[in-house]
Amino acid sequence: MPDPKLEALLTASHRSARHIARNEARHPVETLTFFGLQPSMTVLEVLPAFGWYTEILAPYLAESGRLYVAHFSPDGVGDYMPAVLGKFEDRMHGNPEVFGRVTVRHINPPSETTIAPPGSIDLVLTFRNVHNWIMVNQEHEYFASFYKALKPGGVLGVVEHRAKPGASMESMRTTAYVTEDYTKDIAQRAGFEFEASSEVNANPRDTADHPDGVWSLPPFLRSGDKETYLAIGESDRMTLKFRKPV
Repeated sequence: MPDPKLEALLTASHRSARHIARNEARHPVETLTFFGLQPSMTVLEVLPAFGWYTEILAPYLAESGRLYVAHFSPDGVGDYMPAVLGKFEDRMHGNPEVFGRVTVRHINPPSETTIAPPGSIDLVLTFRNVHNWIMVNQEHEYFASFYKALKPGGVLGVVEHRAKPGASMESMRTTAYVTEDYTKDIAQRAGFEFEASSEVNANPRDTADHPDGVWSLPPFLRSGDKETYLAIGESDRMTLKFRKPV
């Protein structure tokens, strides 16, 4: 059963109206419940952008758990990275009552990969990031850092835009849709065992063949035909649960 405390946080006053509007598309309660989130856990959220999920995780874990966030480095290779990090940190500092216990680390392979004390994390979470790491050929370094941070028996939860089976590496690098098989391969090469999948973030209306990849769909709507893409909704997403062997 979903935790009522978790459900209440979806529309809490510290969340923006724009973020609340995406609850229906992102299914946070169902997703976090599937990954096994508990309020006493030590959790690591990877590359949270402007903190959509952090808004839920930080207060949920504040009383008896702990939240680490691995965000962009000020030395990140992308021009946008320091700016996004700065906006995230401003958000954290601007509301210490909600975010005051969040520990922010930087991830920037190969130089910055220790994102929490080794073997200290119960649950690592990453939402719609795997394609970014594939684009810069760093997917294996990222997953290795998660493996190092997790306790034996700890869980890695991955949500990612889902490509059709057999999609090429070039397609994955340009459309942001990634195959389930390749995502599992990355995790298993890092040492993880695949445990389960969920269709909670599936969208059968998404054909995954749009002119601007996932950016044709909401919330981006880059392809011009907004009514068509709004009718499709957000991308079809895989939701995969991996475990570090004991």
